[in-house]
Amino acid sequence: MQLIENFNFAGKKAIVRVDFNVPLNKETGAVSDDTRIRGALLTIKKIIADGGSVILMSHMGRPKQNPDPKFSLKQIISAVESNVGQKIQFADDCANADTQAAELKAGEILLLENLRFYEEEEGKPRGEFASDEAKAAAKKELKAKQKVFASKLASYADVYVNDAFGTAHRAHASTAVIAENFSPENKMFGFLINSELIAMDKVLKDAQAPFTAIMGGAKVSDKIMIIENLLDRVQNLIIGGGMTYTFIKAQGGKIGNSLCEEDKLDLALEILEKAKAKGVNVYIPTDAVNADKFDAAANTDISKTNETPDGWMGLDIADETIATFSDVIANSKTVLWNGPMGVFEMDKFSKGTSAVAHAIAIATSKGAFSLIGGGDSVAAINKNKLADKVSYVSTGGGAMLEYMEGKVLPGIEAIRGF
Repeated sequence: MQLIENFNFAGKKAIVRVDFNVPLNKETGAVSDDTRIRGALLTIKKIIADGGSVILMSHMGRPKQNPDPKFSLKQIISAVESNVGQKIQFADDCANADTQAAELKAGEILLLENLRFYEEEEGKPRGEFASDEAKAAAKKELKAKQKVFASKLASYADVYVNDAFGTAHRAHASTAVIAENFSPENKMFGFLINSELIAMDKVLKDAQAPFTAIMGGAKVSDKIMIIENLLDRVQNLIIGGGMTYTFIKAQGGKIGNSLCEEDKLDLALEILEKAKAKGVNVYIPTDAVNADKFDAAANTDISKTNETPDGWMGLDIADETIATFSDVIANSKTVLWNGPMGVFEMDKFSKGTSAVAHAIAIATSKGAFSLIGGGDSVAAINKNKLADKVSYVSTGGGAMLEYMEGKVLPGIEAIRGF
């Protein structure tokens, strides 16, 4: 497999799939968080420094038409320019940028318009269909068009670089299909994807014990695959967030109005049984901060998680649980965190999630390797200003989950071959 650090881009045009699906300020239209743009800088600067030119391609949002000004990448040009430190050219039609690409000189950068303005990018037909057969026929036709679209994008450049880990789990034209147009020596991962894969492989294949996985969020069903894959690897499994109460009810506890997947009670018990059989310690919250309604101004009280009062719901872990979780985390050598402990976006219910973030930072300072992934967990780390106190913060939510579940990601397979 070709490695970007070993490749010389001198005289080459490189088309780079980046993830510039960045948030915009609703009032000003300016980029409100440029983390994803900054994540691509190492790759962009390496190509330019070698004497190559860069063609950047990305999606933004979920446009339903071509074009759609609300999702135009034209809005991010100034943010890209300020980060890379030079002028950026712009192609207002990603599928008709032949001339601009051909005229691109060494050291120059061209940004293509939103890939998703074309339904060929995702390979999913838009609109309504009279029948399943009609939809299937449209999808088949679109798959053929997707190959043509990917070939067109490939024709702009000599080299393909995928540096968009956040979309690597999608078999889209720009993340997987395009790679078919390049020989193995002329397609590679960018520095960002390389760092993601190194961090995840360290956790999956080379984790030091004790290894603690912290799984939060609302639903057991969202995390079942990753939990099952991790049970053969971890010594400790910490459960938090809304999914707590599916486990509590499955064991006969009283949960009030707390979130619960009634159809997953047996699944929760199965997870506990599998963990016990494998010698995995499972930690489920024992006390919680309850609210009388799902509201930042709700009345609160504290109870045991299996004794939640009628009409109340658990929205955060409380002190006893915080102490237990923090102790387990602090004594770990490997930590994986995906999902908050409660409704942390409301300050009243953020204490537990913040405590976990700080515990991970402490463990990291003592030599543990810590990997943080998933939008809410990353937001919590950033909110507590701890991004530089943990080992690695992943840019890919869904992609990270699927990789950790043991799935093959199309964008990774297209270059790595497995």
